[in-house]
Amino acid sequence: MIAMLSPAKLSGTIPAIASKSDAHRLLILAALCRGETRLLLEQRSADIDATIACLCALGATITLLPDGVLVHGIERVNENPLLDCGESGSTFRFLLPVAAALCEHARFTGSGRLPERPIGELMQVLQAHGVAFSAERLPFETAGKLTGGHFSLPGNVSSQYLTGLLLALPLMQAQSTVSLTTRLESAAYVDITLHALKRFGVQVETQNGSYFVSGKQAIQSPGTLRVDGDWSNAAFFLAAGALGNPITMTGLHLDSPQGDKAILNALRRFGARVETTADTITVSPAKRSGCTIDVGETPDLLPILAVLGACVAGETCLINAARLRLKESDRLASVFAMLRALGGRVEELPDALVITGGELAGGTVDSCRDHRIAMSAAIASICCAKQVTILVADAVKKSYPAFYDDFNRLGGHADVV
Repeated sequence: MIAMLSPAKLSGTIPAIASKSDAHRLLILAALCRGETRLLLEQRSADIDATIACLCALGATITLLPDGVLVHGIERVNENPLLDCGESGSTFRFLLPVAAALCEHARFTGSGRLPERPIGELMQVLQAHGVAFSAERLPFETAGKLTGGHFSLPGNVSSQYLTGLLLALPLMQAQSTVSLTTRLESAAYVDITLHALKRFGVQVETQNGSYFVSGKQAIQSPGTLRVDGDWSNAAFFLAAGALGNPITMTGLHLDSPQGDKAILNALRRFGARVETTADTITVSPAKRSGCTIDVGETPDLLPILAVLGACVAGETCLINAARLRLKESDRLASVFAMLRALGGRVEELPDALVITGGELAGGTVDSCRDHRIAMSAAIASICCAKQVTILVADAVKKSYPAFYDDFNRLGGHADVV
């Protein structure tokens, strides 16, 4: 799929889609409890569908509804299930410990860049607790059920390792402890996990960087839950408000545990005007200038922050970004290539990008099959002198299938073929 975007300022009001991060966790917990749970989410994505398919493979029954899904918890675990995680790192890393807690044998596969993404440290800790693997990378089979006890993990590779364990350990027979050997990065994603566990009645105690989880906990259905609005994907249209005309988004909560709500402070630092009410966020352009932002805790924001830096006066430095090389693409390299293709001035460092703002010309961008590169390039078209063409534009299906429709609803000119 190719998207061709003519320069046009966006404006108007649009609702935020459901949070992919929140939905993964709620779906898994709903599948692990007895009875039915209704999750309200108006839009799904390829990653969410991957988690749904894997939970069904384990034995859950999930019915798609016009406004969400109805999850009937696993009553009998299927024998030797095949879990196809697609390109979803969250699905893979969350369900690997969960499947090991439920199954004597399970098979895992994935596509795209997923087999290349880090998993070694999580596999090692599972091996120390009774789980064997047929290979060191996807596809592989597991043998042996997970046992509880003491787990030791690095916190600077992926917070998803910790989330996967926290979702699985309430199923153990005895108390388990998870200790981190390094500082936890992207800690807000673990906050999302702890909030989701609490909503299903699971108790986790935290102290001095360790997590204590009692075994044999009854995961209790809360009945009906609304999935939180997605700050990560809202960031693209909020940034568009800083670059064009005012944009208002609904369905976002300022008290959300999602770390990417930091986009609001980032926009203020770039000079945009940000106004909030109980149920709306409005971003308007103002005098804008570059700044330095540490993205260590919010790595998913880097692509759109780079676009902002390319469109404002002065220099922007996005630092502490080395882990972005392990995402759906090497995001430091792919963001560098995107801005250069559009006529921007940018320097790629081992763990940072340095961007000199100015005018963007337009051009052809390869999304590298990365949804955040495709969406960032689309927002960049607002400030380009000529057309922007995005190759493999359907990468947005991973998290936001209706992105180009919403882009056009706000006055954009995206022709997708």
